[in-house]
Amino acid sequence: MCDTCGCHLPASPEAEKPVSETGAPPASLTLLRDLLAENDHQAGHNRAHFNAHQVLAINLMSSPGAGKTSLLEATIRELGHEFRMAVIEGDLETEKDAERIRAQGVEAVQITTGSACHLDAQMIHRALHQLDLQDIDLLFIENVGNLVCPASFDLGQHLQVVLLSVPEGDDKPAKYPVIFRTADAVLMTKVDLLPHLQDFDPQQAERHVRALASAAPLLSVSVRQDEGLKPWLQWLRAQVAAQVAREGT
Repeated sequence: MCDTCGCHLPASPEAEKPVSETGAPPASLTLLRDLLAENDHQAGHNRAHFNAHQVLAINLMSSPGAGKTSLLEATIRELGHEFRMAVIEGDLETEKDAERIRAQGVEAVQITTGSACHLDAQMIHRALHQLDLQDIDLLFIENVGNLVCPASFDLGQHLQVVLLSVPEGDDKPAKYPVIFRTADAVLMTKVDLLPHLQDFDPQQAERHVRALASAAPLLSVSVRQDEGLKPWLQWLRAQVAAQVAREGT
C-alpha cells in the first residue's frame, strides 16, 4: 500500500480509538481528512471542465489483469466511428497500456504514479492539460489496478465502472464491498472462460453485489466473442446520450 493516500492507517478510527490526551484526533487522521477534502475540491473542478465541454468521463477500476486495457481497445474499435474518445492511463510504471491505446488511433495520456496505488484528482487535472476537451465526447480513466484505494478518491468522473473477471472468482464483491458499492456498472469480463472455470457463478456474483444495496447493472462482457461487447456498448451509448441531454439543457 502507498503512503500518499493514508491506506496504511487503521480503517476504522473507532476500532483503535486513536485520540490524543486532549481527546483530539491524531495528526495522521487530520491530514488524511485534509487530503480527501482537497482531492474532492479538485475533483469538482475537473467535473466542471468535463460538463462545460459535454465530455462524459468514466473511471474504470479493477484488480490487475481483469481486462481494462483490452476492453478499451475493443471499445475503441467498435465505437470509434460514433464517438471521439481519449484515455488517461494510470500505472505505477511504464507506458505500455498507453501505447496500446495509441495504436488504436486514440490519444492517451499516461500517468505513472511511482508507488501510489491509485489516481487522484490532481493527477487527472495535470493530465487534462495534455488533452483538448473540445475534441472529446468520451473520456476513459483507467485507474491503477487495485480494488481498495481507488474507491476513496473522486477524480471528477461522472460514472464509475468496476470490472470483475471470471478468473478472479465470484466472491470479490463480498470481499471488497466499497469499490463495488460505488459502481454505476459492474462488468463481468472474460465470460468466454466460464465453461472452463465453473467455480465462477454469475448469479452468485450478482447476489453479492445486490447484498451491498447496489442497483448497478451487471453486464457480461467478452472481447473474444462475437456480440461479446453488445451490453457494454449499449450501456455506453445510453450514458453518452444522457450526458449530452443534461448539459444541453
